[in-house]
Amino acid sequence: MRILHLGFLLALASGLTAILIYINGLSNHYGNHKLSDEDWEALQSLQSSFQKCVTANGLGLEAVSGTDYCQVTLTYPSDTDSKWKDPKTGEVEGLSFEFNLCEAVATWEQVRNSTTILTREFIDALPHGWEEYAWRRINKGVLLNHCKNKALCMEKLSLVLPETPPYVPRQFGRCAVIGNSGDLLKTRFGKEIDSYDVVIRENGAPIENYTEYVGKKSSFRLLNRGSAKALDKVVELDETRQEVLIIKTTIHDIMNQMIREIPIKNPVYLMLGASFGSAAKGTGLKALEFALSLCDSVDMYGFTVDPGYKEWTRYFSESRKGHTPLHGRAYYQMMECLGLIKIHSPMRSDPNRVVKWVPSRTAIRAARIASEKLLRRVGAGSEDLLSSCSIIKKQVRRKRMSITSLRKAAVDHHKFVKGTTMYPLEHSLGHGQLCTVPVD
Repeated sequence: MRILHLGFLLALASGLTAILIYINGLSNHYGNHKLSDEDWEALQSLQSSFQKCVTANGLGLEAVSGTDYCQVTLTYPSDTDSKWKDPKTGEVEGLSFEFNLCEAVATWEQVRNSTTILTREFIDALPHGWEEYAWRRINKGVLLNHCKNKALCMEKLSLVLPETPPYVPRQFGRCAVIGNSGDLLKTRFGKEIDSYDVVIRENGAPIENYTEYVGKKSSFRLLNRGSAKALDKVVELDETRQEVLIIKTTIHDIMNQMIREIPIKNPVYLMLGASFGSAAKGTGLKALEFALSLCDSVDMYGFTVDPGYKEWTRYFSESRKGHTPLHGRAYYQMMECLGLIKIHSPMRSDPNRVVKWVPSRTAIRAARIASEKLLRRVGAGSEDLLSSCSIIKKQVRRKRMSITSLRKAAVDHHKFVKGTTMYPLEHSLGHGQLCTVPVD
């Protein structure tokens, strides 16, 4: 009886040891979520400099701290004339907007190391990628019975699905993202915009007849579903016929037919983007996300509506309903004060304007590590960026871009991530990335 009792205790001890080993293994994967004094100091420093930055650069906006170091409220002056109404409730847009700095820092830093083009590599590496994901990127894909006929899904995606990413982080230097706001007509930014290495435009925004205001260079154009279905008209907007077209929704049979029959020779890709929750939406934000995944620095024109606006307008058409100018401007101001972008507008028209109180890259890095811990993200607390990879797939026999031909910043990044391609997991708010690791 005593022997049986001893055996039971040994078995129990072995079981507990196994559980502890398992938990320890999980903690190594999911990261260390305990914040140190240095982490709290990093978050406190970030919020302090952020509030000063908004005061110095926000044209009347004020940043008020919340209940912790993550929460912040951006508030407009009480005499701001809010014009936009919610089409569902009829309520006038408010003057205060809450944001989470920790979530913003962690997510945007992840974007800067990721590719944002959907590839065959991504779908193949995603668990059940064809059955559970691929059909969602095809218009009326629900009718394809979860890609049970994989060949049919591949055929519909083939014209917009490269094997591996055509672009890599840090590939370009200075980039400008051009919105469609009527504010562009108040300042002649044309020559300034054309001085950038890359210019990204949106939807059906024309260039001809507006070059002194919006420039004539165009490298990429981000399209929503409506503009994408008119690819034949979109390609005519760039006289060089070299714009790369990025579709942020789904591929449509009409698009495929145009690409084949017209034919449209511009590269056309689908965008694979991170999730920002309900904090900000729209083509403008996706254009900035795309730019930040490619460029060292990103400047934006034609987005903000400065104090005293009457109604959101496009520079090439009548007023358009459906936008939320105050919310959008507040979010972009947050991005500027996190060092992600630089805003240009009629009231910020000096190209040499210095954005004051922007946190250093060292401060952002420390805040990112602390934020990931606080948000309990995959790989939190690790210096190794690859620790954020919740799905890792080794890739062999895939033709990849020649890294040595790229600019030094891109080569350095490639070495830093050890040649790994990092993809955001769509609709998964910060819970890791899909990473494909090259095999020699």
